[in-house]
Amino acid sequence: MAYLGEDIKKLGFGLMRLPQKDGAIDIEQTKVMVDKFLEQGFTYFDTAWAYAGSEDAIRQALVERYPRDKFQLATKNAAWINCKTREDAINQFETSLKQTGAGYFDFYLLHNLGEHRTKFFDDFKLWDFVQEKKAEGLIKHVGFSFHSTPEELEEILNAHPEMEFVQLQINYADWENPAVQSRGCYEVARKHNKPVIIMEPVKGGTLANPPESVEKIFKAADSKASSSSWAIRFAADLDGIITVLSGMSNIEQMEDNLSYMKDFKKLSDSERETLNKAREALNAIPLIPCTTCNYCAKVCPKNIGISGTFTAMNIFKLYGDEAGAKHQEDWLVSGHQKARANECIKCGKCEEACPQHIKIRDELEEAVKFFIEG
Repeated sequence: MAYLGEDIKKLGFGLMRLPQKDGAIDIEQTKVMVDKFLEQGFTYFDTAWAYAGSEDAIRQALVERYPRDKFQLATKNAAWINCKTREDAINQFETSLKQTGAGYFDFYLLHNLGEHRTKFFDDFKLWDFVQEKKAEGLIKHVGFSFHSTPEELEEILNAHPEMEFVQLQINYADWENPAVQSRGCYEVARKHNKPVIIMEPVKGGTLANPPESVEKIFKAADSKASSSSWAIRFAADLDGIITVLSGMSNIEQMEDNLSYMKDFKKLSDSERETLNKAREALNAIPLIPCTTCNYCAKVCPKNIGISGTFTAMNIFKLYGDEAGAKHQEDWLVSGHQKARANECIKCGKCEEACPQHIKIRDELEEAVKFFIEG
């Protein structure tokens, strides 16, 4: 049975990490990347109101240079960013139309639903607004991107069956990760017959340079294939996928992605086994054994973002990505209105509540050294 986007090639151009020159998006390099992408038959471009400069850049590199029917353009509404009224949120849509010059959006997403952010879309009645714009022909297809639990995704899809698709964070590292629950969220979307757009297939670039133990497994299976290719092909191999977004930042990344996705074929059994071995190798790296159950959060008198801090620490332990780990700590702790690790008063209530018996106070001391003092 056909589904939305089945005819779209399985690689989408994510426009969040466009090439930079002198502190601004490099429009000329972006044009070259757009040309290469379209030449190989790929047509899906993903931007957002919240991606600084991205909508303006894609107007110059794509919209003003190609017929409108030769590509699909997606953008997003982040009502939880600096919106105090419904008019503020609606203005994001109008701004996106102006900045892209696209005339209409093939795919329009309510951006980053989950946790406290969903309430903004409810309060501002944006579910109704996007349907109105769809009726006017300014939006072709409506969906949302999502970062939270399978249970919360189930609630949203039950409340809004009119949503046509879901955008989810899916990669082989997070497939069984209790902090992300990629598999669980994907299975909920499939249960509701919603096709999926995949974001973060390379986990913000970290899976392009995985730990040595993982790299060895991939090179033993195919000495010429990049680590990124394994990550993106894992995601593209799933059923019911509209496309897999890759946030390409230079021409070399574009050419690598095109080389293995232009004639994409489903993974073989041996390739799936290689990816299973890679996941096992990742899981064997010693990490803080936090399952993000957040029992600690329920008893912490200082409202410290314990699980978010540990998730960020584990990113550094796995990938050695200091900047990525610090970005995650900022998002998962400060971005979720939690106190940072240096606010810990060492009362020990968290450790009494932790089913994994983690020495939370000691781990938070290490986090202070890395994230705050370091």
